[in-house]
Amino acid sequence: MYIKRETYLNRLIAKKDNGFIKVITGVRRCGKSFLLFNLYKEYLLQSGVPFDCIVTLALDNALNAKYRDPLVLSQYLESRMPDTGKRYYVFLDEIQFVGKKKVQSNPDIYITFYDVLNGLQEKGNADIYVTGSNSKMLSKDVATEFRGRGDELHIAPLSFKEYCDFVGGSKEEALADYMLYGGMPLVLSKQGDAEKREYLSELFSETYFKDIVERNNIAYPEALGMLADELCSSVGSLTNSSKIAATFQSERKMRIDSETIGAYLGYLLDSYLFSVARRYDVKGRRYFSYPNKYYCIDPGLCNARLNFRQIEETHLMENIIYNELIVRGCNVDIGVVSGTETVSGKQARVAYEIDFIVNANRAGEKYYIQSALRMDDDAKREQEIRPFLKLRNDFTKRIVITKTMMKPWTDEYGIRHIGIYDFLLDADSLNF
Repeated sequence: MYIKRETYLNRLIAKKDNGFIKVITGVRRCGKSFLLFNLYKEYLLQSGVPFDCIVTLALDNALNAKYRDPLVLSQYLESRMPDTGKRYYVFLDEIQFVGKKKVQSNPDIYITFYDVLNGLQEKGNADIYVTGSNSKMLSKDVATEFRGRGDELHIAPLSFKEYCDFVGGSKEEALADYMLYGGMPLVLSKQGDAEKREYLSELFSETYFKDIVERNNIAYPEALGMLADELCSSVGSLTNSSKIAATFQSERKMRIDSETIGAYLGYLLDSYLFSVARRYDVKGRRYFSYPNKYYCIDPGLCNARLNFRQIEETHLMENIIYNELIVRGCNVDIGVVSGTETVSGKQARVAYEIDFIVNANRAGEKYYIQSALRMDDDAKREQEIRPFLKLRNDFTKRIVITKTMMKPWTDEYGIRHIGIYDFLLDADSLNF
């Protein structure tokens, strides 16, 4: 099985020899190692880089456990790069496995992999690439620990377009499978529903879950599991630590304080299993402290966590749209629009929700997006577009994405209607 991750490969090629340490992040098993050790390595070899000038090391392999000591790792890399007249390309997989080591002359000081890589970078004859699956150790520290010389590239599981291009056939069937089993690359090598379900379930419990528990010394792993269940079952719903703690107490008879829940939420976010979208008051131009929405990195993992017993197409479609926007490099918030409605003859204050406020990386591009599985009647249509109609003197582009085969069209209010297939398969679908 050979999936060309052309978008990410091209982004990585563009960063070649830019003087920065390339940090490739993403959830485990999403294809980081394949991108670096196969696709990018092949590119370098085809570009004329000698084989012996590409230094590779997989730190999650038990056979390489000794290199998790930063001093041993440093000595090894020095031995593999003896000729300063050559240009070396260093690939280190799952760098977060490298621990800390005390300096003998000063026990208050630790040597870390950041020190090793910064020292290697200063020699000037190495282009360094590392992968990692923990944002606490990598993403948040790239700018500081790498002394301003870290350059992050985040990798996601297969997008629907990548999935569809590989499997071929009808896009309707492809989307049905993608909604159920997601885009973890190895899913495509599994035969039949049972094998796919088993792989995803084991991946969540045996790889992600155990890693989080061990890495963070979690005292209540059952609570972490319940939290993951709650987030997967309420994808696209507003929640916060206090609400989840109350749910645990009322429904599970388990008393876990909101501070512990908040910490566990952080661990799940650090593992890249979930992302958080904050609520933004469109008219007031401010963020709310809580509640937020949480989305799973992959619909297949989300379904697997719930044992494939809670398949809600509406929520899965919203999750897939969110993930696609993130892959495209957008910043995504949840919108809140305040307005008034007549209820029982009286004026009442009402908050309307916009599913996504999207700020694209390109200057001046901003969108309001609603995810609506279907709009089969006038009542449903009115419900979905009502938040848009409450925004006067706001000329931000407004889009409704539905599960339809119709070509994109614009209604009398200037709202663009796009089918889910057109949105997911056309990288420029938001530009109109």
